[in-house]
Amino acid sequence: MSVIRKIRSKINHWQAKLLYRLVKTRIIGADTSSLNIDPNKPSIYAMQYPSFAEQIVINKEVGELGWTPPFQQRLTKIIPGSPYFSTYRRHANPFRKDGVPIVAKQLMRQAEWMLEDDERDIQVIPVKVMWGRAPERERSFLKIWLQNAGSLGSRLMTFFAVIFNGRNTFVHFSKPLSLRELAGTETSPELIARKLARVLRVHNRKVTKSVLGPELSHRRTLVHRIPNRPMVRQVIDDEIAEKSASRVKLRAQALKYADEIASNISYTNLRFLDLLLTWVWNKIYNGTEVHNIDQLKDVSRDNTIVYVPCHRSHIDYLLLSYVLYGRGLQLPQIAAGINLNMPVVGSILRRGGAFFMRRTFRDNKLYGAVFDEYLHSVFTHGYSSEYFVEGGRSRTGRTLSPKAGMLAMTVRSYLRDSKKPIIFVPVYTGYEKVFEEKSYLGELRGKEKKKESLLDVVGTLRSLKKSFGKVHVTFGDPIHLTPYLDERQPGWNKQDYSDCNYRPEWAPKLVDDLAQTVVTEINRAASVNPINLVAMTILSAPRQAMDETQLKRQMEAYRDLLAMAPYSSMTVLPNGHASDWLAHAEKLGSVSRSTHPMGDLIQTNERQAVTLTYYRNNILHIFALPSLISCLLINNRRYTFAEVVTSCRTLYPFLKAELFLYWKEEELEGVVQSWLDVLEKRGYICRNDDHYHCATDDTDAYPHMQGMADAMMQTLQRYFLAVSRLKNQGSGNLGAKQLEEQSAQLAQRLSLLFGINAPEFFDKALFRSLIQQLIKEEMVTVNDDDLLSFDIGLNPLIAVLENVLDGRLRQTILNSI
Repeated sequence: MSVIRKIRSKINHWQAKLLYRLVKTRIIGADTSSLNIDPNKPSIYAMQYPSFAEQIVINKEVGELGWTPPFQQRLTKIIPGSPYFSTYRRHANPFRKDGVPIVAKQLMRQAEWMLEDDERDIQVIPVKVMWGRAPERERSFLKIWLQNAGSLGSRLMTFFAVIFNGRNTFVHFSKPLSLRELAGTETSPELIARKLARVLRVHNRKVTKSVLGPELSHRRTLVHRIPNRPMVRQVIDDEIAEKSASRVKLRAQALKYADEIASNISYTNLRFLDLLLTWVWNKIYNGTEVHNIDQLKDVSRDNTIVYVPCHRSHIDYLLLSYVLYGRGLQLPQIAAGINLNMPVVGSILRRGGAFFMRRTFRDNKLYGAVFDEYLHSVFTHGYSSEYFVEGGRSRTGRTLSPKAGMLAMTVRSYLRDSKKPIIFVPVYTGYEKVFEEKSYLGELRGKEKKKESLLDVVGTLRSLKKSFGKVHVTFGDPIHLTPYLDERQPGWNKQDYSDCNYRPEWAPKLVDDLAQTVVTEINRAASVNPINLVAMTILSAPRQAMDETQLKRQMEAYRDLLAMAPYSSMTVLPNGHASDWLAHAEKLGSVSRSTHPMGDLIQTNERQAVTLTYYRNNILHIFALPSLISCLLINNRRYTFAEVVTSCRTLYPFLKAELFLYWKEEELEGVVQSWLDVLEKRGYICRNDDHYHCATDDTDAYPHMQGMADAMMQTLQRYFLAVSRLKNQGSGNLGAKQLEEQSAQLAQRLSLLFGINAPEFFDKALFRSLIQQLIKEEMVTVNDDDLLSFDIGLNPLIAVLENVLDGRLRQTILNSI
């Protein structure tokens, strides 16, 4: 018997070796270490269709994972029957893709074996082997056909599938099912087997949709359906009635718009991009770290996913798809600006899933209707999508105020048809160096934004010689649209919105709140990398230069501080030591080193200093509260707890609006107390007679507190400048636009006088946000002449700012206005 086992083992070995000369596999889906396979229980593997080639693949992958290989289990005969079974058999017609559902006879024998002893159980592990991942829209008919080799029938078809698609084989393992738990109180082996087969067939459909997405019509069919969709027909009818326009011409224009918009996903193109981007990522990046993706895998099976990432670089368009593709998740349809639909690049992006949209189409009703219907088709088919709620790329490193247009169209589509639940998934992308650093720097210094061109793309190829560090991608907590609507608009799904064209009166306010929630959740998922800590530390130093030892000590102190009081449960901190981080920053060109006999100095030139503000701004919201507390205490002022809380309460609404902080105002007191406790424990502050004060300036803690205070001080200086200008001009004498313009000009002047290397210090958008928040907090009102009015209600804010700011700078601001 042992001889037969050895012969079979040898045969299995050589079969696998021969097959794997043609096959290259990748395990996708859930992390296999999280499947919790019990080595003491026998396992059987549930396949969709019978296939000996798939059995060989499963056996090899299982062995490499350290589980008991099925072929070995078969030789030991722990349980009756084969360790493999299928839930469908191939259809007799090779051109039919749908198989015939079956209940494997061996399942009945194995269920009977389990029922003989109450201590017995069997692990059922669903596994899917995909010879390629092209959906029905793939242009190569042969590859489409062979990708479904399991259902097409015959060993010959499987052979050709291996030949043509074998180098792109994906293996998806799912969490094991306990046959004992599934059986419950059932005692009939046949009924247990039938129940298991039903469960597995449903599970297989969900996995297929999660990986490949639902079947969408061919692009040409989808485009040609758009003119017949309700919203487009209505606009065409209105145009004919109002302007006596030609129906034929309007339909032709609608087709042209649809063709301009629609994506054209090609998995052949994506496989090429996968290889290319893997090479690029390994060439210029030190890899991509992905966090918190497991919950995404759980929710993606039963819901339409809308990814809402932050927007830092053009590489964002490819990065998320690359991450999802490599982990076996459905690729999204990506909203891209029409400016990217340039020769060559536009075609590549479109085939990678991008659909293009014009920057504005408010005055083009037909285009708007076509775009609405295209989005509606995507959502109602259950296909995932991706768009950037910030509108454009952030040039400052901060999360930008959201543009709610795409969210409004999503909600509008949901009011039309909410059968398929929609979930928003915030995504934070943290770069250690972005491709566009040079262009961002120019734009922040006042240069006009340059229009994208093919030559610019070719020019970036020179960047392949440089190193860009590591990229962190963190998936935030999902936002379920149905409960969100239920909470804010009870009974929304029981109303008919067709009369108002699915634009109810309550929708704009709800969409604006949703937009704020999305960007807040993006920030909550932020990660901290070494360049963020280098920037946070060195920019607080005089002349942006520090002793190397002090710099390293301060960076590690900030990391340890965030470890004690993480911003959220998703906050990721850098591993290693400060010496490694500094060496990494030098390699990226973020800082420079000056050797000195008494100890090396780390410094920045003007370009490096301005560039580093981008990476400090990435994490400014994470340090917002400890930085604010540092601002209050740094000048050795003594504050009671109540005074600290009052000052924080006064400033918090403005910081929350600008930095998208997630704490509710009623939670603020508890968060402030937690930070005071941490700062006291770390020796940064002291408490005497119920008063808090900063550690003395002869301790190591003082420069750390000064560094945190400096990170927030420029923001508070902007606030003081704007409200002082408003107060100086008097109530009812300035409009919001005037105050915004004058504040920006004054801030630019101060930045020159005090050497503030932070272009966002005089960013008009930040002053605009401040003015809007002043109005929202009712500290300022807009009168009938659109001028800003105020009374003594503005004084508490001014008083807190006066207490925080340095006296010399405060007086300079007052003299300037």
